[in-house]
Amino acid sequence: MTTLPDDTTTTATVEYAAEQPARLEWAKHAPEVYKAMIRLETAARQGLDHTLYELVKIRASQINHCAFCIDMHTKDALADGESVERIMQLSAWDESRHFYTEKELAALELTEAVTVLTDGFVPDEVYAKAAHHFEEAELAQLIAAITVINAWNRFGVTCRMAPGHYQPGQYK
Repeated sequence: MTTLPDDTTTTATVEYAAEQPARLEWAKHAPEVYKAMIRLETAARQGLDHTLYELVKIRASQINHCAFCIDMHTKDALADGESVERIMQLSAWDESRHFYTEKELAALELTEAVTVLTDGFVPDEVYAKAAHHFEEAELAQLIAAITVINAWNRFGVTCRMAPGHYQPGQYK
Protein backbone atom coordinates (compact mmCIF):
# COMPACT_ATOMS: atom_id res chain seq x y z
CA MET A 1 0.00 0.00 0.00
CA THR A 2 1.29 3.46 -0.87
CA THR A 3 0.19 6.75 0.60
CA LEU A 4 0.12 9.64 -1.84
CA PRO A 5 -0.93 13.26 -1.42
CA ASP A 6 -4.12 14.13 -3.31
CA ASP A 7 -5.13 17.55 -4.68
CA THR A 8 -5.90 18.90 -1.21
CA THR A 9 -3.99 18.82 2.03
CA THR A 10 -5.27 15.34 2.89
CA THR A 11 -3.54 12.12 2.07
CA ALA A 12 -5.02 9.39 -0.12
CA THR A 13 -4.05 5.73 0.18
CA VAL A 14 -3.56 3.84 -3.07
CA GLU A 15 -3.29 0.08 -3.16
CA TYR A 16 -1.35 -1.11 -6.20
CA ALA A 17 -1.64 -4.56 -7.72
CA ALA A 18 0.92 -7.08 -6.58
CA GLU A 19 4.02 -7.51 -8.74
CA GLN A 20 3.88 -10.73 -10.72
CA PRO A 21 6.84 -12.96 -9.93
CA ALA A 22 9.19 -13.88 -12.75
CA ARG A 23 8.49 -17.28 -14.26
CA LEU A 24 12.09 -18.18 -14.95
CA GLU A 25 15.51 -16.59 -14.55
CA TRP A 26 16.43 -17.66 -18.06
CA ALA A 27 19.88 -16.02 -18.09
CA LYS A 28 20.84 -17.99 -14.98
CA HIS A 29 19.77 -21.28 -16.54
CA ALA A 30 21.04 -20.58 -20.06
CA PRO A 31 24.14 -18.47 -19.43
CA GLU A 32 25.77 -19.24 -22.77
CA VAL A 33 22.66 -18.04 -24.62
CA TYR A 34 22.62 -14.89 -22.49
CA LYS A 35 26.31 -14.23 -23.23
CA ALA A 36 25.67 -14.79 -26.94
CA MET A 37 22.77 -12.31 -26.82
CA ILE A 38 25.03 -9.72 -25.18
CA ARG A 39 27.64 -10.24 -27.91
CA LEU A 40 24.94 -10.02 -30.59
CA GLU A 41 23.59 -6.77 -29.15
CA THR A 42 27.08 -5.30 -28.92
CA ALA A 43 27.66 -6.15 -32.58
CA ALA A 44 24.22 -4.89 -33.68
CA ARG A 45 24.61 -1.43 -32.12
CA GLN A 46 27.92 -0.70 -33.89
CA GLY A 47 27.70 2.34 -36.15
CA LEU A 48 24.21 3.39 -35.04
CA ASP A 49 23.40 6.71 -33.44
CA HIS A 50 22.84 6.00 -29.74
CA THR A 51 19.67 8.13 -29.48
CA LEU A 52 18.10 6.42 -32.50
CA TYR A 53 19.12 3.03 -31.12
CA GLU A 54 17.32 3.69 -27.82
CA LEU A 55 14.19 4.96 -29.61
CA VAL A 56 14.07 1.78 -31.68
CA LYS A 57 14.46 -0.41 -28.59
CA ILE A 58 11.73 1.44 -26.72
CA ARG A 59 9.30 1.34 -29.66
CA ALA A 60 9.76 -2.38 -30.36
CA SER A 61 9.36 -3.08 -26.64
CA GLN A 62 6.11 -1.06 -26.57
CA ILE A 63 4.73 -3.05 -29.50
CA ASN A 64 5.74 -6.34 -27.88
CA HIS A 65 4.37 -5.28 -24.46
CA CYS A 66 7.71 -6.02 -22.82
CA ALA A 67 7.39 -3.98 -19.63
CA PHE A 68 10.88 -4.92 -18.43
CA CYS A 69 12.51 -3.65 -21.64
CA ILE A 70 10.35 -0.50 -21.72
CA ASP A 71 11.47 0.23 -18.16
CA MET A 72 15.12 -0.44 -18.96
CA HIS A 73 15.39 1.48 -22.21
CA THR A 74 13.36 4.51 -21.16
CA LYS A 75 15.55 4.84 -18.04
CA ASP A 76 18.71 4.49 -20.13
CA ALA A 77 17.43 7.02 -22.68
CA LEU A 78 16.52 9.52 -19.96
CA ALA A 79 19.91 9.04 -18.28
CA ASP A 80 21.57 9.71 -21.65
CA GLY A 81 19.67 13.00 -22.02
CA GLU A 82 16.65 12.01 -24.11
CA SER A 83 13.61 14.20 -23.43
CA VAL A 84 10.61 12.93 -21.51
CA GLU A 85 8.41 14.44 -24.21
CA ARG A 86 9.95 12.42 -27.06
CA ILE A 87 9.77 9.22 -25.03
CA MET A 88 6.15 9.85 -24.06
CA GLN A 89 5.17 10.57 -27.67
CA LEU A 90 6.94 7.48 -28.98
CA SER A 91 3.87 5.24 -28.68
CA ALA A 92 2.07 7.68 -30.99
CA TRP A 93 5.04 8.72 -33.13
CA ASP A 94 3.01 8.69 -36.34
CA GLU A 95 0.67 11.33 -34.92
CA SER A 96 3.51 13.34 -33.38
CA ARG A 97 6.05 13.22 -36.17
CA HIS A 98 7.29 16.75 -35.44
CA PHE A 99 9.19 15.43 -32.39
CA TYR A 100 11.48 13.27 -34.56
CA THR A 101 13.89 13.67 -37.45
CA GLU A 102 13.06 12.15 -40.83
CA LYS A 103 15.78 9.57 -40.25
CA GLU A 104 14.30 8.63 -36.85
CA LEU A 105 10.83 8.39 -38.42
CA ALA A 106 12.14 6.03 -41.10
CA ALA A 107 13.77 3.90 -38.37
CA LEU A 108 10.59 3.83 -36.29
CA GLU A 109 8.50 2.84 -39.29
CA LEU A 110 10.95 0.07 -40.14
CA THR A 111 10.94 -1.04 -36.49
CA GLU A 112 7.17 -1.43 -36.58
CA ALA A 113 7.24 -3.31 -39.89
CA VAL A 114 9.95 -5.74 -38.72
CA THR A 115 8.33 -6.20 -35.30
CA VAL A 116 4.78 -6.79 -36.52
CA LEU A 117 5.23 -9.43 -39.19
CA THR A 118 1.67 -10.74 -38.81
CA ASP A 119 0.60 -8.18 -41.43
CA GLY A 120 2.93 -9.75 -43.99
CA PHE A 121 6.39 -8.86 -45.16
CA VAL A 122 8.13 -5.54 -44.60
CA PRO A 123 6.47 -3.30 -47.22
CA ASP A 124 8.70 -2.10 -50.06
CA GLU A 125 7.85 1.55 -49.38
CA VAL A 126 8.89 1.24 -45.71
CA TYR A 127 12.17 -0.41 -46.67
CA ALA A 128 12.80 2.15 -49.42
CA LYS A 129 12.25 5.04 -47.01
CA ALA A 130 14.76 3.54 -44.57
CA ALA A 131 17.22 2.84 -47.41
CA HIS A 132 16.94 6.51 -48.41
CA HIS A 133 18.01 7.69 -44.93
CA PHE A 134 20.59 5.03 -44.08
CA GLU A 135 23.66 3.86 -45.96
CA GLU A 136 23.61 0.11 -46.60
CA ALA A 137 25.98 -0.80 -43.75
CA GLU A 138 24.04 1.38 -41.30
CA LEU A 139 20.74 -0.06 -42.54
CA ALA A 140 22.06 -3.58 -41.99
CA GLN A 141 23.02 -2.58 -38.43
CA LEU A 142 19.57 -1.05 -37.87
CA ILE A 143 17.85 -4.25 -39.03
CA ALA A 144 20.14 -6.24 -36.73
CA ALA A 145 19.32 -3.93 -33.79
CA ILE A 146 15.57 -4.28 -34.43
CA THR A 147 15.93 -8.06 -34.61
CA VAL A 148 17.96 -8.22 -31.40
CA ILE A 149 15.53 -6.12 -29.33
CA ASN A 150 12.68 -8.30 -30.58
CA ALA A 151 14.58 -11.36 -29.32
CA TRP A 152 15.19 -9.70 -25.93
CA ASN A 153 11.49 -8.83 -25.77
CA ARG A 154 10.54 -12.46 -26.31
CA PHE A 155 12.72 -13.51 -23.37
CA GLY A 156 11.31 -10.73 -21.20
CA VAL A 157 7.65 -11.38 -21.97
CA THR A 158 7.87 -15.18 -21.89
CA CYS A 159 9.78 -15.26 -18.60
CA ARG A 160 7.69 -12.41 -17.16
CA MET A 161 10.65 -10.25 -16.18
CA ALA A 162 9.36 -7.59 -13.76
CA PRO A 163 9.84 -3.90 -14.54
CA GLY A 164 10.74 -1.27 -11.98
CA HIS A 165 14.00 -2.63 -10.58
CA TYR A 166 16.43 -1.63 -13.34
CA GLN A 167 18.93 1.16 -12.69
CA PRO A 168 20.25 3.11 -15.73
CA GLY A 169 23.46 1.67 -17.08
CA GLN A 170 23.09 -1.52 -15.02
CA TYR A 171 23.83 -3.81 -17.96
CA LYS A 172 26.20 -1.60 -19.95
